[in-house]
Amino acid sequence: MKRNNLGQTTLRKRRRREDPMHEFDRLPPVLRAWLANAALPWRPRSVRRAYNRALAQTGDPAQALNDLERLQAIKLSSDRPIDK
Repeated sequence: MKRNNLGQTTLRKRRRREDPMHEFDRLPPVLRAWLANAALPWRPRSVRRAYNRALAQTGDPAQALNDLERLQAIKLSSDRPIDK
């Protein structure tokens, strides 16, 4: 079995043209910290978009981070175990 930094997931993986490290470096510190500890391989652009949407709805940065956690939990629940 090939091991890589994506772990064992059945979720779709895609190659990107943009530089993910440059996008990561442009994130605010709170989002960089969240992304560094995320359970899924999120794109920095996706995290920024979801956070900004949640922040616009709630007006509370802490609640926006909770919304990111909720979105991640939804994605994780749709990931099915890999048969061995």
